[in-house]
Amino acid sequence: MQITSGLPTGFNPHEYDMIVVGAGYAGAVCARRLAETVGFRVAVLERRDHIAGNAYDYYDESGILVHMFGPHIYHTYSERVHSFLSRFTEWTDYQHKVLANVHGTLMPVPFNHQSLKLAFGEERGEQLYRKLVETFGENKKVPIMELRVKNDPDLQEVADYVYENVFLHYTMKQWGQTPDQIDPSVTGRVPVFVGDDDRYFPQAPYQGMPKEGYTELFANMLEHDLIDVFCEVDARDLLTIDEGRVLVNGEVYGGEVVYTGPLDELFNLDLGALPYRTLDMKFETLDVDQFQPVGTVNYTVSEDYTRITEFKNMTGQVVPGKTTIMKEYSHAYEPGSGQTPYYAIIDPDNRKLYERYLERVSSVTNFHPVGRLAEYRYYDMDAVTNSALELSDEIISCHA
Repeated sequence: MQITSGLPTGFNPHEYDMIVVGAGYAGAVCARRLAETVGFRVAVLERRDHIAGNAYDYYDESGILVHMFGPHIYHTYSERVHSFLSRFTEWTDYQHKVLANVHGTLMPVPFNHQSLKLAFGEERGEQLYRKLVETFGENKKVPIMELRVKNDPDLQEVADYVYENVFLHYTMKQWGQTPDQIDPSVTGRVPVFVGDDDRYFPQAPYQGMPKEGYTELFANMLEHDLIDVFCEVDARDLLTIDEGRVLVNGEVYGGEVVYTGPLDELFNLDLGALPYRTLDMKFETLDVDQFQPVGTVNYTVSEDYTRITEFKNMTGQVVPGKTTIMKEYSHAYEPGSGQTPYYAIIDPDNRKLYERYLERVSSVTNFHPVGRLAEYRYYDMDAVTNSALELSDEIISCHA
């Protein structure tokens, strides 16, 4: 692999069998698989000055490994995804836990047996827990909608508490919505865990953190003689779609193109901008060994920020007398502002707008949109990896 800043003078796209736009999960997975499976020479074009997309991490001035774009917690149910990524990293045995700060009391999330006792007191909490066990059984994740349809006042009490204190205000901050704007189907999926397991992903068989960090994982994935990575290159300056063809620098490009950026930006927002939520990250380095007991604490009823992440709790680093935390503030994304689009705001109107953009590329057989931006959807890391593996399967089958 060769990583350079900008394109070299005389860059010739026709020397490459495939152009990949974006060096995050979707792009890096496709680049690696096509290079090593069918011998494609691949050019990866990355707008930022680094690889790894939003998973990018780095060591700050205190020597603490931090996630620049918010906490990324690896977990997957897919043996294929885990086997593929494990070629490029070893994993720690980190098990993610989240607490909610509810009026100053830290409670496990998802809401569980311990949370009930903290919220309602030992005796009442135990009564409510026994009712949950009798109704649903132990070690079950039950959406609050299911609690409500049972028409039981005890279960209704639990559902109302979780809705008001864990979900509602946090969601209003995260999505900028008023209560009447929040989709009832989303509300109904908010879970209560009937059990004592306080891990955030209790059923995921594979979870942890890459031992040397995510950036190193991506560097290893892209390390291949047939892959060239060009950072600080905006593909929109080179790539256009015209009459069912991909043009690069104004010439028809016959190779494969894997595109992981926003589709609306590829067309200069000419049908309108697809809306997103973005995040402002505020990093603070403190002169203490530990700030909070777990990696992430959600502030569900107070504060302007949505959560605080303490990275040492996730990476397992030992840095005496110092710790770095990050506060997240959510707000509307403004195209062209330099902000990062994080979360697609998926509703029927926005989905229709995305489909109109997608129609423009659907007949371009060598153009493949993949990933959370190109597909305008929410993706966990393992899901986007799986999607990229499946796309690369399709491309490989056409060239094997």
